[in-house]
Amino acid sequence: MTPKVESATWGKRAPVHGNCPALALVNPKYPNNVGTVVRLASCYGVRQVWFTGERVSLNPAKGERLPREERMKGYKDVQIIHYEYFFDQFPSDTVPVAVEVRAGSEPLHSFEHPDHALYVFGPEDGSIPSVLLGHCHRFLVIPTRHCLNLATAVATVLWDREHKRWRVGRSDAYTTPGDFERRGFIDDSEELVFPAG
Repeated sequence: MTPKVESATWGKRAPVHGNCPALALVNPKYPNNVGTVVRLASCYGVRQVWFTGERVSLNPAKGERLPREERMKGYKDVQIIHYEYFFDQFPSDTVPVAVEVRAGSEPLHSFEHPDHALYVFGPEDGSIPSVLLGHCHRFLVIPTRHCLNLATAVATVLWDREHKRWRVGRSDAYTTPGDFERRGFIDDSEELVFPAG
């Protein structure tokens, strides 16, 4: 299943289209990372992935799409939006969080995730430009010895968000792929049979 990518051309007076929590990828370099991020968004219940730049193109009319291994049925729940001015598309209660190695960034270990977070990630081969950092209210660093791959950084932040929400009873429920997709389950009416040992 190929997800639909929206290339938006909204004007400054258009109604907002952002839905938090959301992810914004600034000028990503590799389609595999964008595909993995969309998969992660689906897994963690994030409804929008925004991306900027022209290095990744997902125009289905040109036969461009996410890599096969990064497509799954859950993608229909995630909007993929290619738009340069994504900050303009979010309501005023949005808290833009730059995930960036910089002085003064809050470490992920103690970070309290805002309910209406827009997580902004820089490109695989650079940093978030200062003009975009100026829109961010909070700055987050993932304490590691080396920089993480873009998709791995997104996975780490989303897992941390879900885990911390679950610990304080703010997550909907403990969900596994078996629960959500009904995979790997034996019907309760069937009896389990164990080999004699």
